[in-house]
Amino acid sequence: MIRVNNVTKAFGKHEALKNVNCTFPSGSICGIVGSNGAGKSTLLRLISGVYKADKGEILIGEDPFLQVYENPDAKKKIFFLSDEQYFPQEADLKYMSELYASFYESFDKEYFNKLTDSLKLNRNTKLSTFSKGMRRQSAVALALAVRSEYLLLDETFDGIDPIVRGHIRRVICEDVAERNTTVILTSHSIREMEDFCDQFAFIHKGGLLFEKDTDQLMTSLLKLQVAYAGEYDESIFNGFDLVKKSRNGSVTGMIVRGSREQVLTQLEKTKPLILDVLPLTLDEVFTYELEALGYYFENEAEDKDENR
Repeated sequence: MIRVNNVTKAFGKHEALKNVNCTFPSGSICGIVGSNGAGKSTLLRLISGVYKADKGEILIGEDPFLQVYENPDAKKKIFFLSDEQYFPQEADLKYMSELYASFYESFDKEYFNKLTDSLKLNRNTKLSTFSKGMRRQSAVALALAVRSEYLLLDETFDGIDPIVRGHIRRVICEDVAERNTTVILTSHSIREMEDFCDQFAFIHKGGLLFEKDTDQLMTSLLKLQVAYAGEYDESIFNGFDLVKKSRNGSVTGMIVRGSREQVLTQLEKTKPLILDVLPLTLDEVFTYELEALGYYFENEAEDKDENR
């Protein structure tokens, strides 16, 4: 388990994170999403002990919990894969595996060879000749072979083709199931993580807006279309927890918060001619949740900060 307790981190006058509280359970895959400059990468660097929090604390494990920063015993349990990979100019994967093995006692060479074979990566070819996607695959294989208890992945799937991405996701899921690994990853693509993560934390402008299980997120909102035989007074929708509503002629589209059974039962009492439940993507759920909180993600898309 990872606990982030009231953590604040600033770079000069810029407050990258402010009073963030969240928990990442053991044996789970957790996604951190948010706009550019929201503080996602900063949070991973704090969890891994690269940065020291200005305020608050980060703890890992259970009974006893361990402080991460400047604690070698805690850091042995964590591997952080940055979104910016660097390899020595003349290095190949064989050299890198030996280098990692010298740093990490837990590095599993047999497992690494198995991973690189499955990814069709030649261990004797210089990494400088690899494509961007192949170098990123190589970095992921090295990270997984460390066999850490806590694996932090920053924009890991960027530049990797869909087939290989699916394979890596399966490998990560197997690792979580077999070793109870805790995986935290960031991504700009919510759809990419929709059927992969057990829970999500959404960060906006350095603050945690919400933290929910994926199932909880996907069942918290309903997307509905209703129509009536004749004219109707929109007061019939009073009592519904409406997140968004629009009307086009006789058809009203709604995003409603609440349980499916209760909402549909309540709507059926208004005797609609048409009552359809439409599918919602996780992308849409995040958008509607943000709008309900008064944020408009599309307006923030251009916001960038070098201290993500």
